[in-house]
Amino acid sequence: MQLTVEFGGGLELLCDSVKIHSVNVDVPNGEEKLTMGDFLMWVSKNLIKERPEMFIKGDTVRPGVLVLVNDCDWELTGQLETTLEEKDVVVFISTLHGG
Repeated sequence: MQLTVEFGGGLELLCDSVKIHSVNVDVPNGEEKLTMGDFLMWVSKNLIKERPEMFIKGDTVRPGVLVLVNDCDWELTGQLETTLEEKDVVVFISTLHGG
């Protein structure tokens, strides 16, 4: 499944300062669909190069990370249960700032 992943608000620093990634993700064996929960684990293993604790906590994103799927807040679509489809765009933006 081809997806676009974008990182902003400083999260791009966790993946070699690359903001936009075009990726191909396989649906997990035995599954009919790819959920955001599956995709988060894939992103953590395949795109995050350093300090994964700044991106993920447990099985979800850290507090302070805004997640958009096709410009819609994932809190409105089911969070970890949100189903992804071919050509979807997933955006991760940190809302936390140093100071």
